[in-house]
Amino acid sequence: MALLCGRRPRDIPVRLTGTLGYGPVVPGDVFDELRWRGLFHQVTDEELSRKLAGERFTLYHGIDVTADSLHVGSLVGVLVLRRFQSYGHRPIVLLGAGTTRVGDPSGKRAERPLLSPEQIAANTAGIRAQLEGLLDFSPGPAGAVLVDNTDWLAPMPLLDFLRDVGKHFTVNAMLAKESVKARFTEADVGISFTEFSYMLLQAYDYLHLFDTEGCRLQVGGSDQWGNITAGIDLIRRTRGAEAYGLTWPLVTKADGTKFGKSEAGNLWLDPARSSPYQFFQFWVNTDDRDVGRYLRTFTSFTEAEIAGLEASLAEHAGTRDVHRVLAREVTRLIHGQAAAEAALQASAALFGGDLRDLDGPALAQAFVDAPSSQLPAARLEGAGVALVDLLVESGLVASKSTARTAITQGGVAVNGVKELDVNRRVGPADVVAGGFVVLRRGKRRYHVLHVQ
Repeated sequence: MALLCGRRPRDIPVRLTGTLGYGPVVPGDVFDELRWRGLFHQVTDEELSRKLAGERFTLYHGIDVTADSLHVGSLVGVLVLRRFQSYGHRPIVLLGAGTTRVGDPSGKRAERPLLSPEQIAANTAGIRAQLEGLLDFSPGPAGAVLVDNTDWLAPMPLLDFLRDVGKHFTVNAMLAKESVKARFTEADVGISFTEFSYMLLQAYDYLHLFDTEGCRLQVGGSDQWGNITAGIDLIRRTRGAEAYGLTWPLVTKADGTKFGKSEAGNLWLDPARSSPYQFFQFWVNTDDRDVGRYLRTFTSFTEAEIAGLEASLAEHAGTRDVHRVLAREVTRLIHGQAAAEAALQASAALFGGDLRDLDGPALAQAFVDAPSSQLPAARLEGAGVALVDLLVESGLVASKSTARTAITQGGVAVNGVKELDVNRRVGPADVVAGGFVVLRRGKRRYHVLHVQ
């Protein structure tokens, strides 16, 4: 599949079925799809592939509510559930408001800070709203279910829990789990009894969902393997039944840095935390070595479509066209078509385009992190204000002489358009998007003037 060169990639067709954006319900394909997408790491029983081909499973994935929004790292698990659902299986999302009170030691070198009940309630509400846009919760055999483990953990008396759950686990076995063992290799860290008990709580979650929802499969990242197998053991010991576990590899970056981190921190799904433009630009800035993997993990493109995109990436290295396809698809999934197109337009204009074509929200997104200042509209009346003065006032240059040199050398732009006239004056006609003038020095230094 050839990808057209240029600033805007062509709209590659995507399979759309109902609200999910994946193919028709075909039980049996999901295991193979997870394999070729690189979303398969471990499975507790190799027979699971055959069973998934012939049976509809109820499965679950747990998300602790440590923030009021999901981030792109936690998005992986939700999309795995989404893929299972598209093939007719019934997903359960377990919001761990109860286990969040304790803290999961998996992948952490120190104790997590304990959150207040009010924080946990607010976080639960925020994540619940996001999940409703990613999974189909309509009634039916494959309709997603949302549960909160506070409902069964909070009422359970401690003595009953120790007797009915704790007696089935030896401390030796718990110490051998990677999530616990790793803590003992860190000097002066250790693990509290609170977090040590997390494994038992998650195991009981699986048992509860097995009893109440017929859930026979738990999925999670590879760091959850010990917790998942603990739940399987508990079901086997207390119910004499077989349950399964499947994990995917943790997503990383090719350069070894943590996935999901932008310059400002975590990349969140909440637009109030990470704007659609910031979200879009994160994917545009993906390392070439990661693009194919992220297309497999975060989009619904077929194997053949992704192979075509990878071929285009190799053929047109440096254009970032395929990166923009990735960015547009994931942004559309999370923020909708309009936000994805606005972010694409803002990105194209920011890197070499004319900003006069952007509307106010798109421009504000593009420059949310840029330095800015107020510019009284009265200063633009009449002959306007000298560009060299604005460059100095904005801090883009140190002096008027430096400003003139930068202009004559082609290093200054107004609203994305290069300016070569040292006598240039900025007036009302230069106000774009309802109230902005954007100055640029060099390739990446911006200053936004808010005209009021």
